[in-house]
Amino acid sequence: MKYLDLTLPSPAENLACDEALLDACEAGAGGGDEVLRFWEPAGPSVVVGYANRVAAEVNVDACARRAVPILRRVSGGGTVVQGPGCLNYALVLNLGRDPGLGSISGANRYILQRHADCLGSLLGRQVSLEGQTDLALDGRKFSGNAQRRKRHCLLFHGSFLLDLDLSLVAALLPMPSRQPGYRGNRSHPEFLMNLGLPAGQLKAALRLAWAAADPLDHPPAEVTRDLSGGRYACEAWNRRW
Repeated sequence: MKYLDLTLPSPAENLACDEALLDACEAGAGGGDEVLRFWEPAGPSVVVGYANRVAAEVNVDACARRAVPILRRVSGGGTVVQGPGCLNYALVLNLGRDPGLGSISGANRYILQRHADCLGSLLGRQVSLEGQTDLALDGRKFSGNAQRRKRHCLLFHGSFLLDLDLSLVAALLPMPSRQPGYRGNRSHPEFLMNLGLPAGQLKAALRLAWAAADPLDHPPAEVTRDLSGGRYACEAWNRRW
């Protein structure tokens, strides 16, 4: 597996890069480069899941007052706040690497259990898989994840909360329209937590967990630019629902 530690200037470009890496792997018909990518946002943004309704899941007026952009990703899942103190990752995997990747639920278990084991070793504490796509400590969420599937490959991406200003989440997001049972209707600050780990330490641990030893020398820059300008930076895409 290759690794790519690349943060691009804008949220749109960073979301576009994840999709471009998936497209590049898919073009290899199951034989393309698998990649573990990291990026760290310089400023706040709100990112809704593919099928989310912006008006229901985002405090749009609060985002406007703070000049926080609202974007839509191609994967499912709920709405998240990005910002300094988040470590984002993207895994692009060939579906043929393991039978567990053949279904959405199987992929969730295959990837998140590896992450739970990795974090548990770092923290010396039990990390649990909660809901369908969350990682938590003692019932408090620190990582949310989502996937986008194609015929031969999948994109599995998410965030780790390391030192995010959690009051920002409360200001920009209402209570979600759907929530996992373990949340128990807790507010964002009561439900979420930061890990307090240095980003570099977590990156190194995840690279080891996925045996991502070699750098990706030629990331798909042109496709990233095209997707960013043609989709992720467009209101027609971001506010489609």
